[in-house]
Amino acid sequence: MLDTLKFDKDGLIPAVIQDVNTGAVLMLAWMNAESLMRTMESGRTCFYSRSRQELWSKGETSGHVQRVKDIRYDCDADAVLIRVEQTGAACHSGHYSCFYRDQNGQEVEAAIVDTDPAYEGKAGPGILYELMDVIKERKAKRPEGSYTTYLFDKGIDKILKKVGEESAEVIIAAKNHIPAEITYETADLFYHLLVLLAQEEVELDAVFAELKSRR
Repeated sequence: MLDTLKFDKDGLIPAVIQDVNTGAVLMLAWMNAESLMRTMESGRTCFYSRSRQELWSKGETSGHVQRVKDIRYDCDADAVLIRVEQTGAACHSGHYSCFYRDQNGQEVEAAIVDTDPAYEGKAGPGILYELMDVIKERKAKRPEGSYTTYLFDKGIDKILKKVGEESAEVIIAAKNHIPAEITYETADLFYHLLVLLAQEEVELDAVFAELKSRR
């Protein structure tokens, strides 16, 4: 099959991932010859990240793996369809499918936090991924009037100062035993920590993986 496929000038081919049981389209990703070969050999999806320029295996840190049932390619041999059994969420935002919004931008599918029933119905880490995507976009495009743009323009010293200030606000709120203020200030701290991670090009997945390793 590899000899038949038509990879683009960068050696990549789009891969549509479909749930073999429900028929739902889960995601669109990119593969090169090596990631496709690994996918066929391991029975689990492996992709190529164009932003990081490296291979990555689906579910490597989250545990939301995709077990490959079959692989097909289209009539022009320039796209592949991979049908999988999905564990948990296919989307990094915590949703079952990456296609969870309608044409108006409204969410039509609730996020999945974990496959453990104990987490059902609870807000989860998906919002952190969504916020990180927005922060990365602000870093790349620097739109005027954005507070996030302001932080990136000022640089690491300003970002670190804000992390310190927000940490102090959490401490003060906790000392005053006011749950609403603790919640609000913790959200502020989370945001500024995400800005720090984006500034230093540390992926949120790496933080979750570190937490998981300590469990």
